[in-house]
Amino acid sequence: MGESKSDVLQGTLDLMVLKTLEAMGPLHGYGIARRIEQVSGDTLSLNQGTIYPALLRLEQRGWIHSEWGTSETNRRAKFYSLSRTGRKQIEMETENWERVAATMARFLAPS
Repeated sequence: MGESKSDVLQGTLDLMVLKTLEAMGPLHGYGIARRIEQVSGDTLSLNQGTIYPALLRLEQRGWIHSEWGTSETNRRAKFYSLSRTGRKQIEMETENWERVAATMARFLAPS
């Protein structure tokens, strides 16, 4: 019996989207979701109700930009790219998550 996919841990999706766009360049929402699932080793599951509100939120914050284009399947799609503010946000979010991970590691270490 295999492990089941889980939802994205609250507060992690913004950084995963930003890092995906940093690594992959402009990408449509479906592509971003599939890339995050792929990098997670298929342990995370993202649906449209999760990824598109996040993309809208990130765009409203000015961390990403969007423009219409044609996908690899020849369909019209909105492509998202990282803004300069988004690049700065990656640094701040990364520092925060490294601090949280280090704190959790101390709790999880055998005493």
